[in-house]
Amino acid sequence: MTDKLTPQVRIILATVLSFLFFALYDHFFIPKNPPVTETTSLEQNATPSTTTSAPEVKSTSSADVAGAPMSSGKESEIIATIKAVGYEIQIDRLGRIAKFYLEEGKYKDDKGERFQLIDASQALLPLEIRFSDKNVNADAFVMSYSADKAHVDVTENGSSVVLSQTLGNVSVTKTITFFPSGKYDLHVKLTSPKEYFVSPGFRPSVALDSYTFHGALIKKADGTVKTIDDGSAKGDERFSNAKIVAGADKYYTTFFYELDKGLESVVSIGKDKDPLLFVKGEEDFKLSGYIGPKEYVKLKAISPELTDVVEYGFFTFIAKPLFTLLSYLHGIFGNWGWAIVAMTVIVRLVLYPLTYKGMVSMNKLKELAPKVKELQKKYGDDKQKLNAHMMELYKKNGANPMGGCLPILLQIPVFFAVYRVLQNAIELKGAAWIFWVQDLAIKDPYFILPVLMGITMFLHQRITPTTFTDPMQEQFYVNKLFAKKHEEQKVEK
Repeated sequence: MTDKLTPQVRIILATVLSFLFFALYDHFFIPKNPPVTETTSLEQNATPSTTTSAPEVKSTSSADVAGAPMSSGKESEIIATIKAVGYEIQIDRLGRIAKFYLEEGKYKDDKGERFQLIDASQALLPLEIRFSDKNVNADAFVMSYSADKAHVDVTENGSSVVLSQTLGNVSVTKTITFFPSGKYDLHVKLTSPKEYFVSPGFRPSVALDSYTFHGALIKKADGTVKTIDDGSAKGDERFSNAKIVAGADKYYTTFFYELDKGLESVVSIGKDKDPLLFVKGEEDFKLSGYIGPKEYVKLKAISPELTDVVEYGFFTFIAKPLFTLLSYLHGIFGNWGWAIVAMTVIVRLVLYPLTYKGMVSMNKLKELAPKVKELQKKYGDDKQKLNAHMMELYKKNGANPMGGCLPILLQIPVFFAVYRVLQNAIELKGAAWIFWVQDLAIKDPYFILPVLMGITMFLHQRITPTTFTDPMQEQFYVNKLFAKKHEEQKVEK
C-alpha cells in the first residue's frame, strides 16, 4: 500500500505522525510544572548547619537555631518601600526583600494586576542572612532591622537605604543602593567577625513550564555555566569564586554577581530538592545583585557577562548568535514579529545547500531503487555479496545512502536552537505583530497561523519537483535515456 502513496502524501503523513508522537510524549512522559505560588513557611525551609561553613539544608518543621526559626507572623512587617519607574520593592523587618513588583504595563496578569516576582511566602528571600553561630542566628530572626528612611524614590544615579540590626555584641549594617535597571549594590558590615551567609533569594515563580529551565544557575570562575534544575539539587554543592549566582524561571531572575574576585557560593537542598543559593559573607562585604526580567539588552547594559543568565539549554552556542541576529533584525524592522519572519528566511537560505543536497541524494536513491531490488533478488541469500554490489552501485552512480538523512540531521540543532530562542525571549512578551496577534509570547488565540502553516506546507509539497537539475544526476538521466534509445533501435532492426 505504501508503494502507491505519492511523496507528498508520505511527507504529510510523516508530519502528522511526528506531531502525534510529540503530543503523546508530552502528555504521558514529560512532567508538568504549572505556574505555582510558593506557600512554604519559613519553618519548613532549609537551615544552615553549625558543623560546616556552609548552609546544610534540612527539610524540617521544627526550629533549627542555625537556620530560619519558627515564623512569628511579624516577619511581613514592612520597614522600607523603594519605588522606581519599572519596579517596587518592599523590605521587611528582617532586612529582606519581601516583595518585588514589576510596574511596566506588559508585566500584568489576566486580571490586570502587576507581576510579583518575590513573595514573602517563598522558600528563601533576597538579602536574607543566616549565621553559623546558633545563638546569633536565633537573634537574627527575632531582632528587627531599622531603616534610615521608610520611602525611597530611585533616581538615575541610584538611591540608597541603610538597614541596621543589633544581635547582642554584634551589629549588622546593610547599605543597599538601588538603580532603575533593577540592579542593586549591597554592602554588609559587621562590628565583629562572625561567619554568615547571604542569599539572592529563591527563584521567581511567575513563568514555569516543562520545556524551559527553572532552578539555579552558577557562572563559575572559569566562565562555564552550571545549571541545577528544580528537584535535582544534591545539597552542599560549593563553587569557589563564582561570578554569578542566580535563581531563575523561564523569564525572570534574581541573582548576585561579582565579576572580578568572584563569590564563595553554596547550593543547598530545599523542599522537593529545589536548589537554595547562599554566598559566604565577610566582615566588610560588597557585591551586586539584580532582580527582574531576563531582558538581553538590559542585562548587557549592566555587564555583557550577565547575559549568561539567559539559559537556552544544550544548543546555547547556536541560540545566542541567533538571538543576536533576531535583535539586529528587530532594530531594522521595529517589530519582533517581522524580525522573526526575516530570521526564519535567513536561516532557511543559509541551510538551503544542505536541504538541496539531501533532496538530490534522496532522488538518486529513488532512481536506483529498481536496481537495488534486482540485487536483492539475485543476492538475497548472501548478505556480504549483496552489500558489496550495492555499495558498488552507489559508488558508480555517485549516490550516498546517508546523503538524504545526514543534511537533514545537521539542520536539526539549528531549528531546535531557533525554537529555544523564541521560547525563552521575554522580549516577545506583550509584543504585537499583525491584527489579531497582540502578544507573541502566547499562542495564536484563533489558531489562524497554525492552519496557514499547514496549508503552506501542503502547497510547498505540491509544487516541489520530484526531479532536480543536479549536473551529475542530469548526466545520469542522459546516459539512461541514450541507453534506452539504443535498445529500441536494436529491436527495430
